[in-house]
Amino acid sequence: MRSDALSRRKLGLADIADVRAYERERDEFRPHVIELKRRRRVHLGTIVTLVFENRDTIRFQIQEMARVEKLTTDAEIQIELDTYNPMVPEPGQLCATMFLELTSDEQMREWLSKLVNVENSVLLDLANGDSVRAVVDEQHQEGLTRDHVTAAVHYLRFELTDAQVESFATGPVSIRIDHPDYLEVTQLSDTAHAELLADLR
Repeated sequence: MRSDALSRRKLGLADIADVRAYERERDEFRPHVIELKRRRRVHLGTIVTLVFENRDTIRFQIQEMARVEKLTTDAEIQIELDTYNPMVPEPGQLCATMFLELTSDEQMREWLSKLVNVENSVLLDLANGDSVRAVVDEQHQEGLTRDHVTAAVHYLRFELTDAQVESFATGPVSIRIDHPDYLEVTQLSDTAHAELLADLR
């Protein structure tokens, strides 16, 4: 049953519209995804934001990439699918893009060096007392991880056991950063909790 659910979640070439077809649906699809991301966005302190991805948000990412870069062949689209499909959560997983929202050169100089390893410092705190630490998506880790400076974007994955999924369902759930230079915690809103529980199940 889990493999069936997974096969329905991951994107294939048939799920990505060609440029002309996408232009016809974009005016309706884009606002849908913007609202979806709003419900799935979690702020941690003043400069860190997590956006939890799902099939629609990742399809939007690939469609917009194809639109901007004028990707037309199956081979070109398959490269994007291979890159971003790992961010479509499987049952028992949550996948998030973490943004360091730095708006000035001064902020970047201060925080990108200070927050080295922040991508390994994000946890889900569950009602049963368990904490689930995010792992960095292997597809992107090599390109984004540095010894002396962090990147402004990271791709994270949380892996939950069946028991942890049930604890998540009972709530409340908090997301926490335990980096020594950025200690933050926030409780998931009811809206975000419902969205993420659907991913897990």
